[in-house]
Amino acid sequence: MHNVSKPLAACISLAAAAALLYSCSKNMKSSPEEQLLTAEAKSGNALAPGLAKKLDLKNFSVTPPLIKKLAGFENLQVYSMISSDDDFPGYRFAGSADGSGLVKDPASDGYIMLVNNEDNYSVSKLFLDKNLKPLRGEYALNSDGGTWRLCSGSMATPQEHGFGPLYLSAGESNVEAMTHAIDPFAASSPNNAKGLMGLGRWSAENAVPLSKFAYPGKTLVVIGEDASDASGGQLVLYKSDATGDLENGSEYMLRRKDGVQRETDMQVGQAYAVEFVKIENHKALTGSQIQALVDPLRVIKFGRVEDVDYRKGTKEANREIYFNVTGQEPEGYNADRSRTVWGRVYKLVLNPNNPLEGTLTCLLDGDDKNGPAKDFQNPDNIMVTENFAYIQEDSNTYGTETHDAYVYQYNLATGELKKVFELDHRRNAPDAVKYNGATPSAKGSWEYGSLVDISDVVHVPNTFTLCIQPHSWKDNKFAGVDGGSKRASEKQGSQVVIIRDLPR
Repeated sequence: MHNVSKPLAACISLAAAAALLYSCSKNMKSSPEEQLLTAEAKSGNALAPGLAKKLDLKNFSVTPPLIKKLAGFENLQVYSMISSDDDFPGYRFAGSADGSGLVKDPASDGYIMLVNNEDNYSVSKLFLDKNLKPLRGEYALNSDGGTWRLCSGSMATPQEHGFGPLYLSAGESNVEAMTHAIDPFAASSPNNAKGLMGLGRWSAENAVPLSKFAYPGKTLVVIGEDASDASGGQLVLYKSDATGDLENGSEYMLRRKDGVQRETDMQVGQAYAVEFVKIENHKALTGSQIQALVDPLRVIKFGRVEDVDYRKGTKEANREIYFNVTGQEPEGYNADRSRTVWGRVYKLVLNPNNPLEGTLTCLLDGDDKNGPAKDFQNPDNIMVTENFAYIQEDSNTYGTETHDAYVYQYNLATGELKKVFELDHRRNAPDAVKYNGATPSAKGSWEYGSLVDISDVVHVPNTFTLCIQPHSWKDNKFAGVDGGSKRASEKQGSQVVIIRDLPR
């Protein structure tokens, strides 16, 4: 369900930034913006010189932030940006906020944000002022145009990807689902589906274009398939030899070079040689026909591939792909535990000369109850910066959950895993019934949507948005707000919060 606007500063070395700051401040007192930039350089989170500025942030929504800061992260600032309880003329924010992307609005000094409303099969288009305060909204897709559950999404931009801006919204929960491509600046046509045949038919969690620096002149999109059937979930690669071409390339699935398909045969910390094997004539195939190729092509059968992201920074870092496999209950197709149960996090390092080859390593295994990920309750979304992977849980509700969904911080250099946030169900608050219903919601029954680093879009370091799906929060006034006919009775609420000072 993922992650968009990323560091433009990857191409600017910290040394160059520090030198520029020093030369500017030798003979004059530095400005607050320069001081902020210097502090960011020292912490390894530098933005491009001259980009740092301030945001006048506050709780713009009537809904309190539905997350709790955990030990060691008490100093983070969290603000409620928008929720389904907020009233706007002719618009209400739908439930199940998941994937999202933010771009500068060329028609104002503010921003445009696209957000998948997953269970509404819709995409919200929000217009924000210069401080990220929502001004108005509309639907870029309603349930008639959205067609499928829309999970995560990624915003491609010229600065980062070499094309766009273009928001990719992934369809899920149907083997024939497609990924929509939405121009954030175009007039909305919510009834019209915008699926791309070039990206194939998958029950997709996200479709993530790689940085233009990873393989110059090419377009690469990594897709995670959230499937738990006989063929399992796949990691998919779309490749074109033309920048911005999402229709005329080829598509591939990931397999081990030794042909082993069982996910749990891979051990934590061991690197396995892998390759992407081509799906011949993929645009002419149905989703079912593509799945029928999994065994003949000896593709890895993962236990539901969820979100995908790549490491920010250098071009070498941009060729590191991280993805979550959320897991399946040990029954049915996973009765033999050939796939993870509680979830795993993987790292795929692509060959610098050939993106169709690389090495795959399992970094974290929730099934190892003596390991660092022993508390995992089904990792779902993932967002990767230069130094950290942020991993968000969406419990499969097996019935043995012990906590509400966490956001974890995984240190890419040291392997240290920390808990940053836990969802706040407000079970003991005066408004508990509003968010839980007549009885307290079960542990782990709420989930996160996308965590997105928006620092380089708003020019404020360490600034993020986070979508929240409080599934037990329901109200009749939320029903059918997208205007489509397919999900007219869907009445969940949801929320987007802004986070400041989270390390990159």
